[in-house]
Amino acid sequence: MSQAQVVDVPESDPRVKQMLKVIKNYQKRPDALVQVLHAVQDTFGYLPMNLIRVVSKELHIPPSRVFGVVTFYYYFSLKPKGEHNCLVCTGTACYVKGAQKIIDQISASFGVKDGQTTPDNKLGLQTARCIGCCGLAPAVVLDNEILPRTDPAQITGLINARLGAKK
Repeated sequence: MSQAQVVDVPESDPRVKQMLKVIKNYQKRPDALVQVLHAVQDTFGYLPMNLIRVVSKELHIPPSRVFGVVTFYYYFSLKPKGEHNCLVCTGTACYVKGAQKIIDQISASFGVKDGQTTPDNKLGLQTARCIGCCGLAPAVVLDNEILPRTDPAQITGLINARLGAKK
């Protein structure tokens, strides 16, 4: 699948009914937007564009506001994520302590760039401006686990272990 390809979910998918139930449980309140988006992403693994439009309509919020929230928080993804996800913090403390070297090492070792997933969908790579762990710089989040004071070789080994490689 091309990284630029938009992936929609058919509205006949039974998970869409589940999503609409979540929205109803929040009484279609616009202030429940983040909670609804979390539920949608937890259900689908990402936020399909057509469902962002459904959320917008159901919560009576302009699509631009929903999209703004989705693109502001690093947690949310518009594309299917990999089976394993690696998030590298690029905030000032992490950047100064080597975040770019970590990103470069992951890219070189696994053939994936920031915001992409490997062709086999095993590994997704993301960066975030700050994850709030400045004292642990450079910080990496691998499969929702915060890894403090990470170095390029260490993260490559950890990713290989998660992918089942024998390196």
